Amino acid sequence: MKPSIFLVEDDPDISRLVCHHLESGGFGVRVFPTGNIVIAESERTNPALFILDIMVPGKDGLELCRQIRHIPGLAAIPVIFLTARSGEADKVLGLEMGADDYISKPFSPRELVARVKAVLRRFERPLTKEVLKAGEIEIDSSAMTLMVGGTPVSTTATEFRLLEYFARHAGRVFTRDQLLDSVWRDTAFVTPRSVDVYVRRIREKIEPDPENPRYLKTVRGAGYRFEAPK
Repeated sequence: MKPSIFLVEDDPDISRLVCHHLESGGFGVRVFPTGNIVIAESERTNPALFILDIMVPGKDGLELCRQIRHIPGLAAIPVIFLTARSGEADKVLGLEMGADDYISKPFSPRELVARVKAVLRRFERPLTKEVLKAGEIEIDSSAMTLMVGGTPVSTTATEFRLLEYFARHAGRVFTRDQLLDSVWRDTAFVTPRSVDVYVRRIREKIEPDPENPRYLKTVRGAGYRFEAPK
């Protein structure tokens, strides 16, 4: 079966363009011109990925993303924003809401397909079967699950990949560019600022006090380091 993508876009010309290129790229696409029934349909038939315009009638893209990230059955599904809101602050807000990528209009359809495939690659399960433990944190690589203090914590695929990479290389300092190369790989599409946003989101999920992190430390002038408490 073709991976199913839910596209929330109210401009019919853009919808047709996106559908044509995604379907040519091997995906099935379902279009929603408003955000009103997206959540209900997603719970009935889980898509492989969401592409959300921010400014749509009914529930806007930001609200949809927020809801997706708070519903256990949907929280791990990748989200890409495709929007005319192209400012740096808009992008940071989108990533902080839980998006895995943020594409500004006007856009290249071929680039869109490439970025969809890149995001879905992060969601593929690794071949290794390993459980990483650090303090109260337990990361199951094969199941792509995170436990903190014995409680399951939902993450996006991008968050999980980044946290796993840190934990696998505990004690090492990584620059933002090194993390982009190792975790994202498709570095032409993302910026070092994206790393900061994801680190902040991970801290909110694993740290007792995100403002004074125990695990994921900032190394001034260098980058980030994961520490495993002894």
